Amino acid sequence: MPPHVDAADRRRNVENVEWTAWFDAPEYEFARQVLQRSIATLFFVAFLSSFNQFPALLGERGLLPVPEHLEWFNRLGRPSLFRWRYSDRLLRTVCVGGMAVAATLIAGLPQLGPPWVPLLAFLTLWLLYMSIVNVGQTFYGFGWEMLLLEAGFTVAFLGSDQTPPPRPILILLAWLVFRLEFGAGLIKIRGGPEWRDLTALYYHHETQPMPGPLSRQAHLLPKAWHRLEVLGNHFAQLVVPFFLFAPQPLASAAAGIIIFTQLWLVASGNFAWLNWMAIILAFAAVSDPVAHAVIPAIPLDWHTTSAGAATAAGAAAGAGTQAPVAWLVVVLFATILLVVLSYRPIENLLSHYQLMNAAFNRWQLVNTYGAFGSVTKRRIEIVVEGTLDEEPGDDADWREYGFKGKPGDVRRIPRQYAPYHLRLDWLMWFLPLRTVHEEWFYAFLAKLLAADRPMLRLLRHDPFDGERPRWVRASSYLYRFSTRAEFRATGQRWIRTRLYVVIPPSRLPPED
Repeated sequence: MPPHVDAADRRRNVENVEWTAWFDAPEYEFARQVLQRSIATLFFVAFLSSFNQFPALLGERGLLPVPEHLEWFNRLGRPSLFRWRYSDRLLRTVCVGGMAVAATLIAGLPQLGPPWVPLLAFLTLWLLYMSIVNVGQTFYGFGWEMLLLEAGFTVAFLGSDQTPPPRPILILLAWLVFRLEFGAGLIKIRGGPEWRDLTALYYHHETQPMPGPLSRQAHLLPKAWHRLEVLGNHFAQLVVPFFLFAPQPLASAAAGIIIFTQLWLVASGNFAWLNWMAIILAFAAVSDPVAHAVIPAIPLDWHTTSAGAATAAGAAAGAGTQAPVAWLVVVLFATILLVVLSYRPIENLLSHYQLMNAAFNRWQLVNTYGAFGSVTKRRIEIVVEGTLDEEPGDDADWREYGFKGKPGDVRRIPRQYAPYHLRLDWLMWFLPLRTVHEEWFYAFLAKLLAADRPMLRLLRHDPFDGERPRWVRASSYLYRFSTRAEFRATGQRWIRTRLYVVIPPSRLPPED
């Protein structure tokens, strides 16, 4: 073979090695393991939550029945397996199937095969859960639903143990963290003045949708500490996300700050899997050498060669360290798709009329995120009561229904449920902020009057032990955390004051 041909071949080989050395990121294998298994765990929790709650809330005899919703659903153009037919049995089958697929990914089984196997597994989770979300109406109208869908779709292209993690997908996952954190930071700065005058956390721990076991202790911290919390939040959300794209170890340090701040939110509240998702996604910026330096038990190299050798040598790294060309094409196609779809979220971030938790396409990919643009200053709770008495006057024996997560019993320590999502409890928090005259809430009261067993199972306490009450009513109460002195004197963690009856005593119509 002529010398000039050999030189050309050598040049192409060098170019291929250089391209592979950039495209492949073997030094992020620990990040891939965390991302794939942890996001699969959150999918498992999401399907479990739907299995336990969807039929009572949205099923054939639910508060907002999906079969009725499907009568006009086709005009929305949202993809769902249920757009042609819904049944509670089919819903449970989808949930069980989703949990089974998620369990295999948690165990790492699909990751042992070719990259197509975990790709199909994650796309299956994405499609199954999107089918649920797209018919879930108000009970699935939370930002973390589409966050889980976007994360599940993106990690599908991280490949398997047979190929190095693709760097473009890791960058896109860092871009997802950026949108989540920076978007939340901007919505606060552009929102209520309490974020700008550093007083937001005077109220937030007390008024957040579902306090946790440590929320009261966090609320009782000095106001100077709360101001530092707000400053720390602004730093973590408005400055730190830019460093996710910096060279190592700066990127890992930025991820560490995000993880730390999100763990504080986990400890002080119940935001389903929102905070856990932020923690998991931040690992996309954590390299193996940094992870090993922080926790020596984490292997420095997950493949047959060292991370440094694999990065430097590329094709010389041995079997299983290069991705097939077909797989590279698939990853590049997904990368281009997600980059193109990023136009609308970028435009939204730059807009003074920034949307919060909005999807810009029917597949819920590359969305915009954000939360708590303003903070509620007072906590108003809707308390539901029933009575067996014939006459529903104030002197009747009114008994209160207990919810699992939302405040009720003033002596009860708030429970930690996140990442599990209590959908009914969350919607109860929104009632006084919007209106109690919601269709689903009147349907809920009717279910209580009928002593509907599936509905009662969503509650912590049924004061009538399955018996039908004659009347139910809803009242508003002002709740606040007790001071340390009040707790010592009364044993109450909450101090509440009754305001007024928002829905007067109601009963089922008499049967013919």
